[in-house]
Amino acid sequence: MASEEQLSTIKGAKVLMVGAGGIGCELLKTLALSGFEDIHIIDMDTIEVSNLNRQFLFRQKHVGQSKAKVAREAVLKFRPHIKITPYHANVKDPEFNVDFFKQFNVVLNGLDNLDARRHVNRLCLASGVPLVESGTTGFLGQVTVHVKGKTECYECQSKPAPKTYPVCTITSTPSKFVHCIVWAKDLLFAKLFGDKNQDNDLNVHSTDASSSSEHAEDVFVRKADEDIEQYGRRIYDHVFGYNIEVALRNEETWKSRNKPRPLYTRDVLPPRPVEQNGNKDKASTTGDPSSVSAMASLGLKNPQDLWSLRENSDVFLEALKLFFLKREKEIGQLGFDKDDQLAVEFVTSAANIRAASFGIPLHNLFEAKGIAGNIVHAVATTNAIIAGLIVLEAMKVLQNDVKSYRMTYCLEHPSRKMLLMPVQPFEPNKSCYVCSETPLTLEINTHRSKLRDFVDKIVKAKLGMSLPLIMHGVALLYEVGDDLEEVEVTNYAANLDKVLSELPSPVTGGTILTVEDLRQELKCSVNIKHREEFDEEKEPDGMVLSGWTPALATEKNKTSDNDPSSFNASQTVPLEPEDDDEIEIINKDPAILTAGKKRKQSDISVAANSEISSVTGEIPTKSKVEKDDSHSDIVTVDGNLDTNKKKRVQ
Repeated sequence: MASEEQLSTIKGAKVLMVGAGGIGCELLKTLALSGFEDIHIIDMDTIEVSNLNRQFLFRQKHVGQSKAKVAREAVLKFRPHIKITPYHANVKDPEFNVDFFKQFNVVLNGLDNLDARRHVNRLCLASGVPLVESGTTGFLGQVTVHVKGKTECYECQSKPAPKTYPVCTITSTPSKFVHCIVWAKDLLFAKLFGDKNQDNDLNVHSTDASSSSEHAEDVFVRKADEDIEQYGRRIYDHVFGYNIEVALRNEETWKSRNKPRPLYTRDVLPPRPVEQNGNKDKASTTGDPSSVSAMASLGLKNPQDLWSLRENSDVFLEALKLFFLKREKEIGQLGFDKDDQLAVEFVTSAANIRAASFGIPLHNLFEAKGIAGNIVHAVATTNAIIAGLIVLEAMKVLQNDVKSYRMTYCLEHPSRKMLLMPVQPFEPNKSCYVCSETPLTLEINTHRSKLRDFVDKIVKAKLGMSLPLIMHGVALLYEVGDDLEEVEVTNYAANLDKVLSELPSPVTGGTILTVEDLRQELKCSVNIKHREEFDEEKEPDGMVLSGWTPALATEKNKTSDNDPSSFNASQTVPLEPEDDDEIEIINKDPAILTAGKKRKQSDISVAANSEISSVTGEIPTKSKVEKDDSHSDIVTVDGNLDTNKKKRVQ
């Protein structure tokens, strides 16, 4: 039972919750029932049908409404005397600045992407407000405490990034089904239904003068006199037949690999499309374009049935036809959405046809959707447990009980008869560029790379800055903001396309750049080191940043679903997760406290690693993590005690 003093502290506390999803619903309920009376909630999302199985504050009638606002209304029904302030907005909006954060006693995160987590971490550091982080994935969960100057910040340790694949692997030598999914989703679907002017390797042109003129033009452009059936078959023959034949001409590639088999419609399908018992227009009976279905049109019902090559080919052509017949207005601006039935059917069938060509096992639609959408199914009980732990840590923070702070991990199976593993937090990492302002070093070809490359690949992608300002000495090279003069905007835009060594204030080897984000109140120095060449396979960005905590590549983790990286065919293709509460794998060496005793490192490694092996391993049939559910930071405790020693908070 809490003492009178503790109850008074709780009642007088002003709490900010960021996220009202899987963890957020449980957290708001637990806060309200624990005595907190002034709660603010930020969430930019609206309620979807798929949320209803675990986000218990929402009902069918709430679909399409603000999560933050509906959550408030639901809790006030059983705690009408407390104050809950909802914000249907993005936590990165300008109104949620350092001054806004300073009014709170503690911030509780239930976010779904790395970008927003880093942003909140920096605002908490700048405002001096304690942060309690959290996340779940399936039966696994984690809660961590971050207090400026006392514990490590959220970015003191490495965070996971989605697995990326070199484009040469995706387009030429796939060996896993996930490679086929990435090809179908990020290349073929995008080329057919997204921006047709995007440059990718699907539109192979023949260099053989005697070859058909068909391959001397853009095959993805539909001819004026071409009906949709002919167009679909021509696309099929090009991407699954002709492109494979072109790849086979490079004999060196296939010396140590199994050769793929070119597939043409003439070999897989009858000469003319067969009508499916009058079901041709069955999918048009609904007014909702997103519910148009090739499966329904073809009489295929069970998404867990494994389609044959013939059935996949039928679905491919039918889905393509339905996009042009029923959703033609959307073509040219479509992006893949896992909740778009027709898009999932198209990607599944295309990936399976390509898999058949390369001798890779086929997958059913249910499995393919899980990979393409990076789905890991949520467990409501885990969210409830984690929410309870968040509130316990928040209470300790409010009482300034530093010695009692714990990072707690929830396991699927008991280890030493424990499902919850508490760990003493670590002191701030002295090499962290966020909370310790340690200088960074960037190896880059200053005679070839442009300022735009530095801004996009380093400042935004790696350092996570939203409104960056870049200076060389007293010279301002780049800045963004609403208060800039038109001439300044023009000058900075021109600088973006200039090579670093040709900027008004040249950036060369030995230059020190100052990079700052005024909204996050974060500043860091970047030492530039000129380097001529980079390994395209291992260093696809053409630059290497050191002195920061890099993302750990893992096939089942998420970085950003709110701001997905745009595809660049010249680099790598990411398979990005989108999910409610992200998972992150952090290399640490914690000793776990059991009944007041520290546990051995070997004990923790075996227990924790066995729990998360299904999360961090290679993708078999299902895969990566994206939007269906609660998902976050799980720690592998496999650090080396001799070389990776860190001080715990005393």
